Amino acid sequence: MKAIGIDLGGTTIKGVLVENNGHILKAMQMQTNEKDEKHWKKNIKTLVQTLKENHEPSEIAVGLSAPGLAGSNNDRIVLMPGRLNGLEQFVWSDFLATPTWVLNDAHAAMMAESAFGAGRRFSNIVMLTLGTGVGGGVMINGELHQGLLNRAGHAGHISLNADSDARDITNIPGSLEEAIGDCTIKQRSFGKFTSTSDLLLAVKNGDQLAIYTWLHSVKKLAVALCSLINILSPELIILGGGISRAGKDLFDPLAEFMDIFEWQHSDTRTPIVPAAFDEYSGAVGAAGFALKKSSKKL
Repeated sequence: MKAIGIDLGGTTIKGVLVENNGHILKAMQMQTNEKDEKHWKKNIKTLVQTLKENHEPSEIAVGLSAPGLAGSNNDRIVLMPGRLNGLEQFVWSDFLATPTWVLNDAHAAMMAESAFGAGRRFSNIVMLTLGTGVGGGVMINGELHQGLLNRAGHAGHISLNADSDARDITNIPGSLEEAIGDCTIKQRSFGKFTSTSDLLLAVKNGDQLAIYTWLHSVKKLAVALCSLINILSPELIILGGGISRAGKDLFDPLAEFMDIFEWQHSDTRTPIVPAAFDEYSGAVGAAGFALKKSSKKL
C-alpha cells in the first residue's frame, strides 16, 4: 500500500507519495497564501490529485498534517486560533472525496521518525521540534499518544519558571518555548539578535552575549528534557526543527548539561539524536499515520 501525506504550513504546502517502507516516490510543494482560504484548499486538492496520478486510488491512504489540535477522530483540526481561517472544523475527507486522517504537525514529525526515521526501532520516544515555537510528540508502546483533546506532547508548553510574568499561548508562565523558541530570540538577547541563526553565527565568532544567551537556552532545554525523562522514561529523544540543525553547537553543550541534570540510574543514559527527516517530515509523518490507521481498518 502507498500513502499521500500533505503538510499544511503557513508559507508552503508540501506533499509526498510514499511506499509503506517510507521510500518517497514523489514530492511536491505549492504556496499556501494563508489569507486566501479558497486558494490553499484548492492547492491541497491539486496536490492530492497530482500525487495520485498513475496510481490506483483505492490503494492510496491520505494523511494531512496541520498546525492546531486534531479532533478525537483525527478527521479535522478543531482548534487553530488566529491562523489559517477556515481550517477549524473543516472535514478533509468530504473535500478530498477520500478518507483522510488529520493530525497536528508536531505529531506528524514524530510519526515520520517513528515509522521511517531515527525512531523506527524504538517503541517509547519523545520528540521535540525546535523552531519558531517548540512542539512535540510522545510515542508509548509503539502508539502515538494523543491524550484528551489530542493535545498530548506539547512539550514546548511546560513551565521552567512559574514566577515568570510572561505567559505563552497556553497561558503557561516561563515555558520551554519562551526559553529556546525562535519567537523570543530578540527578547532573550536584549534586542541584539532577531533569529537563532544570527545568534549562532555570533556564537561562532566569540560574541560573549551570544554565547551567554545560547548556553542559557540550552541549559533550560536540558532541564526540560530531564524532566520529561523522569515522567515518561523514553528509550530515545529526537530533536527536530530548524534549531536542531545547529548540529554540534546544540548537541555538544546539551550533552554537558544532560550530564549534570539527568538522573543516571544504573549507568543508563537516554540517547538524544537529531531527526532523520527535515523539510518533508510533516508530510512523511502524515503519510505514515494514514498507513497505520488504514491498516487497522483492513
